[in-house]
Amino acid sequence: MSQHASPLIPQILAWQEEFAQIRRQIHQHPELGFEERQTSERVAELLREWGYDVHTGVGGTGVVGVLRNGNGARSIGIRADMDALPIMEESGMPWQSLHKGTMHACGHDGHTAVLLCTARYLAQTRQFDGTVNLIFQPAEETLGGAKRMIADGLFERFPCDAVYALHNMPTLPVGLFVTQAGAMSASSDIATIRLNGVGGHGAMPHKAKDPVIAAAEVVLALQSIVARNVPPGEVGVITVGSLHAGEAANVIPDHATMKLSVRATDPVIRALLKKRIGEVAHGVAATYALDLDYDYEERIGVLINTPAETALLQQVTRDLLGPQSLLTEVPRGYLGSEDFASMLEHKPGCYIAMGNGISGPHGCMVHNPGYDFNDDAIPYGASLWARLVETYLQAA
Repeated sequence: MSQHASPLIPQILAWQEEFAQIRRQIHQHPELGFEERQTSERVAELLREWGYDVHTGVGGTGVVGVLRNGNGARSIGIRADMDALPIMEESGMPWQSLHKGTMHACGHDGHTAVLLCTARYLAQTRQFDGTVNLIFQPAEETLGGAKRMIADGLFERFPCDAVYALHNMPTLPVGLFVTQAGAMSASSDIATIRLNGVGGHGAMPHKAKDPVIAAAEVVLALQSIVARNVPPGEVGVITVGSLHAGEAANVIPDHATMKLSVRATDPVIRALLKKRIGEVAHGVAATYALDLDYDYEERIGVLINTPAETALLQQVTRDLLGPQSLLTEVPRGYLGSEDFASMLEHKPGCYIAMGNGISGPHGCMVHNPGYDFNDDAIPYGASLWARLVETYLQAA
């Protein structure tokens, strides 16, 4: 789209290259969850330069920039995540990671740049009445950063009537957004099952209690949960991602351990999966006279967009970019998880996906060594956030 025909905010569009450079600097120096010290320092430095009331060390390495204007009592929070992943980058970009084995493979460098661009615009224009809390969050990838910030008093210290966040989406063209009321991403839990038997010689299985056979039965029985307990049309996924038992071919091991990834897009189905996995594990262990060590870790819940806040963001998107810019149904089969869900358990709000491009490193799926955030998306995200703030906190 040519600049003269662009629906984007001209001031923000003019800054695209400047914030692309900021994004690339962050990209070259990726930091893992709760280690985002250099990134946090850069974010705080820029926010102070633009006149924000800056709070660092929130939830560890989190930063919150507060901007007040007028006398309005309303407040809004917008979150960007800052952490990278333990992946060796293979994008081939000139700004490729300088830290071996660590890269921004999910675009959090871009999300940070988008919110920084928004921050500068809001500070310069101040076309709102109320309080803006810009939340730069650590450790989204480990699904713990949001909870840590909340436990550190995020919403008591920085009250928000509603909170919003975005995430880039490869395979979706730049300028296209998607969000819906209700479930936007899946829950993510981990179950650990250890079957404890009695080891023995492979030639004398009758003198052992073989946990391997029991483990094989557990793996198969777990799949019946989705096939026979989850109602048709509902979504549940149980993946056995790790299974370890023994070392030698002629030795029956004394235990077998498996780890499961469990996902759902409905809290009721999430609870059902938890219940049935425990029942299956205990039942198989009893059948084979084995002892069971069982642990179920509820990591992050279903991300649920609230209706009113979603409707507002959808309308702001249409007003800014046109009706063709918005999809109102998440593609089926998308079961990624996002710890912004924890914030939405405390506050109403909405999470939206933003097109990152359809080809090359921009169309490459996230968490892939060949991925890169698309800098052309920066003015789209920043313009959307700016208009949302101005709409939510309308000046008299």
